Amino acid sequence: MRRKTFDALLTTVGLIVAAMLLVAGGLLTWAHSFVQSEVHSQLSAQKIFFPPAGSDALKDPAIKPYLSQYAGQQMTNGAQAKAYADHFIAVHLQEMTGGQTYAQLSSKALANPTDTKLAGEVQTVFRGETLRGLLLNAYAFWQMGQIALVGAIVSFVAAGVLLVMSLLGFWHLRRASATEELHLGQGHPVPAVATA
Repeated sequence: MRRKTFDALLTTVGLIVAAMLLVAGGLLTWAHSFVQSEVHSQLSAQKIFFPPAGSDALKDPAIKPYLSQYAGQQMTNGAQAKAYADHFIAVHLQEMTGGQTYAQLSSKALANPTDTKLAGEVQTVFRGETLRGLLLNAYAFWQMGQIALVGAIVSFVAAGVLLVMSLLGFWHLRRASATEELHLGQGHPVPAVATA
């Protein structure tokens, strides 16, 4: 195969891959934007606010290191949702139940249907775990949006590198000999075929 033909093929493939990476980067950017917008609007609509700075709710050592940075803010993103779910709701549920899960409490309530206090605790834990699960789902989608953003950046950078390399390849094609053959195998050149 002639060297010039091989270089032209390689350069063209580089351009095609660069175009595909640009499209992928665009789609990933759109995905990031869509997910961030949806998570923000859904969390904002819930009007959940972190306890204000200096409040008793933030004094618990299991809460303070994780929520102090968000003190007084409205929850609007996945990182905040995860912090609230894991270090506010979960801590209060743990304290309330002594570490028992909803399933454990529910089994006890079914075994003792006349215990209204336990039945009320089961309902509170169910609501708390449901809200916690919803917030953690918001966090998961938000995190996927962050991953999409990183993917978009990587795609755009790779597309840029391939574009530059392809342009250099086309520049090189102008200087390459039309008769030079690509060396294959053990370093032995393939003889050029004479053309009439």
